[in-house]
Amino acid sequence: MAHGLTGIGMTSQRTRGRMIERLREKGVRDEAVLAAMAAVPRHVFVEEALAHRAYEDTALPLGLGQTISQPYIVARMIEVLKAGRAGLGRTLEVGAGCGYQAAVLAQLTDEVYAIERLEPLIARAKLNFRQVQEFRVRLKHGDGQLGLPEAAPFDTIILAAAAQRIPPLLLQQLALGGRMMLPLGTGEQVLCLIERRPEGFVESRLDAVRFVPLLSGIE
Repeated sequence: MAHGLTGIGMTSQRTRGRMIERLREKGVRDEAVLAAMAAVPRHVFVEEALAHRAYEDTALPLGLGQTISQPYIVARMIEVLKAGRAGLGRTLEVGAGCGYQAAVLAQLTDEVYAIERLEPLIARAKLNFRQVQEFRVRLKHGDGQLGLPEAAPFDTIILAAAAQRIPPLLLQQLALGGRMMLPLGTGEQVLCLIERRPEGFVESRLDAVRFVPLLSGIE
């Protein structure tokens, strides 16, 4: 593998390994999730000037007012979505950004659909996917709050931006037995897990978080 993917110095495999150890220390236990995080070279997805910080446990700016999520939050959200299930199944990501989280998801399921409202980020995600040879993610330029009805229902829906309220169209696109995870709130935000059960939707509130807001429309 070329140095661009394996990394050197602060982007090396050893540095990536330290990120995985930190995730373990913070309570991530699912070995499949940890392996997925280890498999994706995060430094490829961040701005080149920030590549030396790629394996720090922090969100980093992408430009256009967007960020690449903190590794712990990515791992935490995916671990909760996967817990007790054989896999993630058909998965929709809302807010693809640079493509990093979608690439992690693609290590855990063969069906990943990712929507992004900002066309420049879609273009960047495509370049990043080519660089890491990730061809399983289906990218769509669109308004994530509308979901992707043509590919629904989804077993898993994950939002990478904070909604003021749970988008009703996304609830409709969640399969029976499916799970959706989103940051919820405007000032103080919290991770919200929604499960679609035969008796209806069940909501659980988890960790306090900070995400960019979920916006409507496309640019």
